[in-house]
Amino acid sequence: MKPEANTTIQYLFRAKNDVISEPILYAVTTSLFGLVLVGCTTRGICAIFLADDKSNLITQLRQAFPGAETAESPATLTRQVQQVKDLIENNVVEGEMTLDIGGAMFEQQVWKALCDIPVGATRSYSRIAAIIGSPDAARAVAGACAANILAVAIPCHRVVRQDGSLSGYRWGVERKRALLAFEAAHSAPGARQ
Repeated sequence: MKPEANTTIQYLFRAKNDVISEPILYAVTTSLFGLVLVGCTTRGICAIFLADDKSNLITQLRQAFPGAETAESPATLTRQVQQVKDLIENNVVEGEMTLDIGGAMFEQQVWKALCDIPVGATRSYSRIAAIIGSPDAARAVAGACAANILAVAIPCHRVVRQDGSLSGYRWGVERKRALLAFEAAHSAPGARQ
């Protein structure tokens, strides 16, 4: 996501299978697009999940980090939760937002390319594959999008089929449609490529 100029998002990448030995603190809030769970390590926000019920969100967190201890801590994460909510609903973040992102090198390349897609714009899976120098890897790009656990902060919802139609989305195609419509209505239009 290309947030407003006064916004700083720091992306801290780590290897996909790095074990998180500390507890992951989390909090749940509401947004225009349903409930949102924000999970954090001491390095930064490690998970942003969307769902319609809290138990689903907690299940997503535990599945993403099966060996990690998790603890609900809304008072500790007030700032991070507000940053995520502002990012989702206003494309603005106060202060610096740090993301703790675990992924394979290819996934990291894809996610970095997704962060360059302007708000209100989309790119095809094949276009992202070409951008990262792997023009025959459109399916692998789709796999990297499916592996993303930082909803909206890594905007995999902005990736569509070559013909512009919507395909799968970890948090549901209808939610993807709603996110894209909201961004299109609240930003300068971007070209689909």
